[in-house]
Amino acid sequence: MPVIICMLRGVNVGGHNRIKMEALRALCESLGLRDVQTYIQSGNIVFRAKQKNLVKLGADLQNAIGRSAGFRPEVILRTSAEVRDAIARNPFAGRRDVEPNKFLLAFLASVPAPDVREKVLQIKIAPEELHLDQREMYIYFPNGMGRPKLSWAVLDRILKIPSTGRNWNTVLKLLEMATALEAQH
Repeated sequence: MPVIICMLRGVNVGGHNRIKMEALRALCESLGLRDVQTYIQSGNIVFRAKQKNLVKLGADLQNAIGRSAGFRPEVILRTSAEVRDAIARNPFAGRRDVEPNKFLLAFLASVPAPDVREKVLQIKIAPEELHLDQREMYIYFPNGMGRPKLSWAVLDRILKIPSTGRNWNTVLKLLEMATALEAQH
């Protein structure tokens, strides 16, 4: 069974869309997912799945959360190999000035159309930096993420694609968890 990394958007943020991780693990297990693990309280899940169709699996998870928790977060799924590849494509990899806690990797549900990609890359966000590669956006916030120049509302309006972001440390931890799970079998 492949190992899947699941990231929910907007879970347990600012007192909204609350769900306990033990309830989320139980919900995943009720869908037949195996070896379910969560990481921190923001909707990060690593598991094994028989289902190979990630679009269907994402929809099943979204619907199940909707029924049990009363809200339907965006569900972004990646195989461990896809996350490894996204990490390998990090455009900031060779830079010593990039602090992991100020670096966000946003996972998109699909590849943006070329015209959408161009519009995203034209957004003026300096000193912040944004790189868009396939289904990932690499964003560096040198002054921190607390008061970014990049407007998520503007970005969402241009993209029109579900997405969710994780700081670099979280991305690395999720891959570490997935790699450990792969090594078990």
